[in-house]
Amino acid sequence: MIDRRTAVLLTLPPLFWAGNAVFARMLVGEMPPLALSFLRWALALLILLPFAWRALRAHGAALRAQWRTIALIGVIGVGGYNTFQYLAVQTSTALNVTLIASSTPVFVLAVGALFFGEHPRNAQWLGAALSIVGVLVVLARGDPANLLEVSFVAGDLIMLAANLTWTVYTWLLRTRRPKLPFAPFLTLQMVFGVLAIAPFAAAEAAFGATRIHWTAPMLLVVLYVALFPSIVAYYCWDRGVSQVGAIIPVYFANLTPLFAAALSTALLGEAPHLYHAAALALIVAGIHLASRR
Repeated sequence: MIDRRTAVLLTLPPLFWAGNAVFARMLVGEMPPLALSFLRWALALLILLPFAWRALRAHGAALRAQWRTIALIGVIGVGGYNTFQYLAVQTSTALNVTLIASSTPVFVLAVGALFFGEHPRNAQWLGAALSIVGVLVVLARGDPANLLEVSFVAGDLIMLAANLTWTVYTWLLRTRRPKLPFAPFLTLQMVFGVLAIAPFAAAEAAFGATRIHWTAPMLLVVLYVALFPSIVAYYCWDRGVSQVGAIIPVYFANLTPLFAAALSTALLGEAPHLYHAAALALIVAGIHLASRR
């Protein structure tokens, strides 16, 4: 079993990522997806850089020696995953995006078994199945007949690509993460991620994407996505993976749709339902099963 502190560490990222999906969906038509991705990480880099500057200088030799590994991790985890997610919400809903993200445990188990020599236990597969059932309960809104009405669009397929990038990112953290403090490691990831996103964001602007009309709420959203889903969530994820491995944390990611539903309730005034509690119970049961020794 994992300890309570680690459980809290791994619960915070899905909370912040749910907010990221909901707010990104709210900005559709007001801010182009690649521009949002670039602004998010450029601002996050500016926020983190003053705190990481001394550590960057102190660990300069190690960073230079391992820059290729860090570049690969940064391009995949910072540049790839988040850009795919923002592209996905252009045509998909925030709930669909977070629901599809909840298939990540299956991706992680499969990729680990195929490429990283990991041999998942039966309980971990069962935990993945229980968590996905919990996600389906949310999708069905408590009535299995509603599943027949679910339709998927291009954004849903893009989100599957995002799942794959996050899976690879998580395994790289587990198997190839340089032994560096978090601040300089994430800062350099952000540098490579921003460099990867920049040419695509520039092309998006050049081909006549939606012009940004700045408002106070939009500024708050950009600040939120730069701070919480980026710096705080990545810190928690990095620490969680280092403590319990690559598999257990992705079960916690299945909490994202429930947090997305709760945020939609808060923002849209929709009352919570009994099926949300049932889904939460199934997802937590899946986490418990998968994390047992």
